[in-house]
Amino acid sequence: MWLGVSFRLYTQKQAKQLGVRGWCMNTPKDTVVGQIEGSEESFAEMKQWLANTGSPTCRIDKAIFGLVEESNSYTYENFAIRE
Repeated sequence: MWLGVSFRLYTQKQAKQLGVRGWCMNTPKDTVVGQIEGSEESFAEMKQWLANTGSPTCRIDKAIFGLVEESNSYTYENFAIRE
């Protein structure tokens, strides 16, 4: 029986704590993808958390972040877990 590491739930909790918006979801390759948006400070803190902390039982081998765009408005209302 495979038990997950609850990475998405911990990510959602951390995002809410930092005031970051966006989404995350599992992929068929047992990885997590998503988008985040927030203030410069909260965005940087979330990236740091994603790359180095994650959930208590996860193993982070690599974190790849794509293009960063500045915007004056938010696309998302909150941080959601997608299926």
